[in-house]
Amino acid sequence: MRSAAAKQATHLHFQLPPLPYAEDALAPVISAETLKLHHGKHHKKYVDTMNQLLEKEQLQASTLEHVVRQAKGKLFNNAAQAWNHDFYWHSLSPRRQRPAGALLHRLESDFGSYEKFADEFAKAAIGQFGSGWAWLIEKDGKLQVTATGNADTPMAHGIKCLLTVDVWEHAYYVDYRNERERYVSAILDRLNWEFAEKNLR
Repeated sequence: MRSAAAKQATHLHFQLPPLPYAEDALAPVISAETLKLHHGKHHKKYVDTMNQLLEKEQLQASTLEHVVRQAKGKLFNNAAQAWNHDFYWHSLSPRRQRPAGALLHRLESDFGSYEKFADEFAKAAIGQFGSGWAWLIEKDGKLQVTATGNADTPMAHGIKCLLTVDVWEHAYYVDYRNERERYVSAILDRLNWEFAEKNLR
């Protein structure tokens, strides 16, 4: 007989989180058309598929993060993509920002300068072969840049994430076609450094 916790876990159900801004708020860097498709179709599909799979799984989890850290296979792919996408929306800002204060000091200390960070971050995003993500993370007491393939996320491995950029083709193909470099260059000016600072605390 399954425990009450296991029974409760099988009934986990998640909603598609709303965008933290209007669909046209990131234009012209990311168009309203892209956000409508990316959030309303791709992100929603991951959430819907995750919910269907959770009906068959016995996970003792209460949050999406718990699901990602316990899941395997198809459930992991969809749960991680659901989490990655929500984190990505919050990693972007309608207004141009630059890091300041303690976060800027950390970037300068760990990368040498903001410009060197931006260069390393862009290289990680552009250089990720196939679909995936570029991340600013804190690991071993230092800020670092890394990239993950497909649905993988540093969060699943217990690593603190500060920012991410989606480099799956559906993230940029409407606006930039196959020019990932142009997309990455443009999106660097829309990183949400206030969000990153909150994640660093």
